[in-house]
Amino acid sequence: MAAIYDLKGLNCPLPVLKAKKRLAAMQPGSRLWLETTDPLAVIDIPAFCADAGHQLIETAAVSGGHRFLVERGA
Repeated sequence: MAAIYDLKGLNCPLPVLKAKKRLAAMQPGSRLWLETTDPLAVIDIPAFCADAGHQLIETAAVSGGHRFLVERGA
């Protein structure tokens, strides 16, 4: 089961910076849910995943924000 990383209340670029640090400490293939309230996260998180070689598995709109399921790349 994927861990949940609560990034609610943080604005760009903090959600991406914190996600980057957290994912760097995880094993390749590990999955992490990112929960955000930053409206720019819908642009920033997919771009970060593409740039860093992580797989964006799922994106969901939730009350007050978004959830992103990210699988750590190699």
